[in-house]
Amino acid sequence: MTMAACGYSTKKQLKECVGQRLNYEETSLFGSEYCPNGDNNVVGPSAHQRKWFATVTCKDGIITEVS
Repeated sequence: MTMAACGYSTKKQLKECVGQRLNYEETSLFGSEYCPNGDNNVVGPSAHQRKWFATVTCKDGIITEVS
């Protein structure tokens, strides 16, 4: 699992982007954790404003599910 910051204002806005590439920013100091095939834990709307969390499932870098 990974943790990344999303550029989406709300979780609802993220859910509307199913079928598109995930807009994210890495938060790890130890290198890339993003997984283009699998689950990614994300926080939004930014790494500094943590108002919501979600698990995003991606296939080939495309969002397939948000929970």
